Amino acid sequence: MERTAGLHPQVTDEKVFRVVPTGFGTYKILLREEGADVSEDEYRKQLKRWAEALELAANPSDARTRVLEAKYEKKQHDRTEFVDAMKDAFLPHWIGREMKDGRYCDVLTLDPNPDFRPRSMLQGALQHVSIKIWVDHQENELVYGEATVISDISVGGGIFGKLYRGGVFSMEQQQFAPGVWLPVRMQYDYTVRKFLFTSEEHQLIEASGYRHLGTPKEALAEVQAEMAKSTPGRGDP
Repeated sequence: MERTAGLHPQVTDEKVFRVVPTGFGTYKILLREEGADVSEDEYRKQLKRWAEALELAANPSDARTRVLEAKYEKKQHDRTEFVDAMKDAFLPHWIGREMKDGRYCDVLTLDPNPDFRPRSMLQGALQHVSIKIWVDHQENELVYGEATVISDISVGGGIFGKLYRGGVFSMEQQQFAPGVWLPVRMQYDYTVRKFLFTSEEHQLIEASGYRHLGTPKEALAEVQAEMAKSTPGRGDP
């Protein structure tokens, strides 16, 4: 959902997606746009593309699968490296404990560490951000986090673009099973310049109805069963 700014924001664009696994990431199936459901024909086309991605992931002997697997592993490695860098990029300060969304939480602020030496442009952005988090005291899991841009983040020395000070990014998580916590609400409010064009971005993403589908082969069996129906259910698997 995209919105206008101000005390009384108006929705400018709203879409509903079904986010499904492909074996090497996720695929978004559009269900609803501008208040209307997508046609059954379009929905079936998206199911077919999902099935094709799962067929590929379930066939390790295919050369294309090995290429996708290498890209996925590289992406996971970069993500792990970025998360690990956050341990050195911030100095944590425990504030106290309070209730958040019905859970007793430890509240901490994470301020930029002046001694941190980033090894990539993405890691460098951490030096411009301050974070406040609420962590479930018993489960030691993130309940809510909010990151604020405290100084402008330039891309290419500011030539290619800039993320301006004052931007706020937040995420709320909930527990769906023992040891399984997943995002249910993410919000982005920031001002950005891309080359010569400056714009405000206000996005709200809500997630629900999580379901474990298993391996690509197991997910493929479910989507094939759905495609076989005269009228496929939108969100059965």
